[in-house]
Amino acid sequence: MSSPAGDPVLQRLNRVRAEIDEAARAVGRDPSGVALLLATKTQSAERILTALAAGYTLIGENRVQEVVAKADELQAIPHVMHFIGHLQANKINQLVDHISCLQTLDSAELAGRLQSRLEKRGTRLVVLIQVNVSGEPSKSGVAPEAVRDLLVSAASFPRLIVRGFMTVGLNSPDKSAVRAGYRLLAEIRDSAIADRVPGAESATELSMGMSGDFAEAIAEGATIVRIGSAVFGRRPPLPPDSGSIS
Repeated sequence: MSSPAGDPVLQRLNRVRAEIDEAARAVGRDPSGVALLLATKTQSAERILTALAAGYTLIGENRVQEVVAKADELQAIPHVMHFIGHLQANKINQLVDHISCLQTLDSAELAGRLQSRLEKRGTRLVVLIQVNVSGEPSKSGVAPEAVRDLLVSAASFPRLIVRGFMTVGLNSPDKSAVRAGYRLLAEIRDSAIADRVPGAESATELSMGMSGDFAEAIAEGATIVRIGSAVFGRRPPLPPDSGSIS
């Protein structure tokens, strides 16, 4: 599949990647240590394929129904699909065949249900533990003080591979406050590794930072930034019956 050089999605993709690289260098980091995940919620398969064809093959969806609906078309180009939305337990069976990583593990109960399904499939799944660093009730994720217990629990399930942590940053124009939340996630990871908490040895990834604050996240150690609107533009409205189902 080919796309014209003047495609606005490709232009924005290249600009955002350059900005990620610049943000990493500004704090003495190697840009190759920061992966760009394209948040493709509400985007058509055609638009996503444009990005995949350009070599940006790490993508993430927020809704199970979108993962399933786009799966067949996206098979045209090899890619890696992460799930970055809140996962309801009754959607597990629909989802696990289509993803390489669940970034939003937030309870021991969900971990156990995933383990059960993965045992039946004979496969394993990479997971990140979602942490609510801001304490905002509108955000999903385990509280910072409960992370270690969940890490130990998740690590006890042999079908789950815990690779790190994820958070959604504070919704605030105060960049220093946003950075403080990201710094907290890095500290949670580093402390778990230093204390040899079971499961922490491989839990090095930090998925944090989106279109409006990825530079702050990179400054605090993000290894994955999740970018949507900065690449695809303003999201199309959701269908009237889509609701908030994950």
